[in-house]
Amino acid sequence: MRKSLLLPTVLASLAAFVLVGGVLLLIDPSAPKHEAIKTGGLAGGAIVALYALWLNDRRRKVEEARQELESQRIEHDRSRVADERFARAVELLGHDAAQVRVGAMHALAGLAKSRVEYTQTVLDILCAYLRRPFKHNEDELEDFDAERNEIELEVRLTSQRLIEDLLPRVEEKDPVQYDLNLTKAHLEYMDLSYRHVGDLVMRVAQLNEANAFHHMVIHGDVYLTEVEATGRFYMHHTEVRGKAWFSRFKARGLAVLTESKFLGETKFKGSEWADVKADGCTFAVEADLPEAWRN
Repeated sequence: MRKSLLLPTVLASLAAFVLVGGVLLLIDPSAPKHEAIKTGGLAGGAIVALYALWLNDRRRKVEEARQELESQRIEHDRSRVADERFARAVELLGHDAAQVRVGAMHALAGLAKSRVEYTQTVLDILCAYLRRPFKHNEDELEDFDAERNEIELEVRLTSQRLIEDLLPRVEEKDPVQYDLNLTKAHLEYMDLSYRHVGDLVMRVAQLNEANAFHHMVIHGDVYLTEVEATGRFYMHHTEVRGKAWFSRFKARGLAVLTESKFLGETKFKGSEWADVKADGCTFAVEADLPEAWRN
């Protein structure tokens, strides 16, 4: 295309030179010839300049298209590598060796940090690991099983810490709202304090030792139905913007919910509270508070 336009451009430039110069001489034969030649030369040069501008613009567009294709290729390669890393890490979560499972969890968390489109999926996988069967009461275990259980507990604590680390902190503006599904999970020293979450689902969960859900912003709903908290349960200074279900929640130890805000419908039907501190709790929708909360 460039060669085919070069000759016509040169011919057009010469024609403009001759035409403009000739017209000027015809109009005013007494005018200096060098002025006519100069003006004709400018006209011819303008055509050449326009061709050069068009040529540069065409080259620029071709280069931009090439760079876009190269960027797409690089991104495709990155996505393929990320998919392979993801699949391999998920596969290793079923490995017999605890250290391999821990490494797989860290690989997934690293992937979630480098490629945010994986974050919710990685959180779902880490939560699913915590939903695996687990016996907390070591008195019910043989010595060999107790040792294996202790090792497994360390893996589970790693999963919990990585979940905590992937959630946005409360000081972040316009955070992504990630959901957590911890239904039937066994949690010990879970700490989601000062974090944003979307929905927090912990139906039929077992909370051991101490677990912290204070100073949180829960943008969606929180379901704590049939949860048994055998240790300390902290949910103070937390804002729940959706529904809050504490139906059949059993707090065997200290439960602290002071200064929390419940902006949606809240239910406590069948809940039990051995020792609760709920001073300053507010409810946007009137709730049928259990007797322990009224004292």
